[in-house]
Amino acid sequence: MKELGKIIAKNRKANKMKQGELAKKLEGYDIFVKQNTVSAWESGSTQPSARQLLAICELLDIYDVYTEFIGQNPINPFRNLNEEGINKVLDYIRLLEKSGDYKPAEIIPIHVVRERKVFYTTVSAGTGSFLDGEDYEMYSSPDIPEEATFGVHISGDSMEPRYHNEDLVWIEQTEQLNDGEIGIFYLDGNAYIKKFQNNGKGTYLISLNKKYDPIPITENSSFKIFGRVLS
Repeated sequence: MKELGKIIAKNRKANKMKQGELAKKLEGYDIFVKQNTVSAWESGSTQPSARQLLAICELLDIYDVYTEFIGQNPINPFRNLNEEGINKVLDYIRLLEKSGDYKPAEIIPIHVVRERKVFYTTVSAGTGSFLDGEDYEMYSSPDIPEEATFGVHISGDSMEPRYHNEDLVWIEQTEQLNDGEIGIFYLDGNAYIKKFQNNGKGTYLISLNKKYDPIPITENSSFKIFGRVLS
């Protein structure tokens, strides 16, 4: 397998896009990272999640993911053709499309209904409250992200304007987050939804609402990452 970070960097530069611009465009996919996270991906010190990688591929026009990241695609029908042969195949495809006789059958989408735990205890977006691992109900919906492990409700306004009081958010359980990602955290007896800052300036839990101060995490803190916010 090829080096993932170098491939991301190569395609980003080919698209004349800066690392910060890529991070900004990822927000359109509900992925919130900073420039230094993209830098960490490209250097190989961390790797994007599957969801993040798919969004990166779409933004950087990487359509043949297998060939780009692994090598020659064994099911690529063009793999044994030169440029002239490929052009002839494409001409024939255009003729078939123009005829209208070979349109694919209409596909009726099937909405997969997923079931996940939703905890009764709210996660405070202001002062924080402990996430009780046993106090939950089961929730079923086709809108639950595939990566979601559980859901929680928000209490407070410190993550406005993106998240509001009583919003239901879905969480991918993980103990590791990149700088700039939004997650669910345990800190000194309380549970929070915050943006994770972990860089040269220190480690903090950051509110999106500017009226709230950053919460520092020190070596004396009792701290745990519950997961990554997906929605």
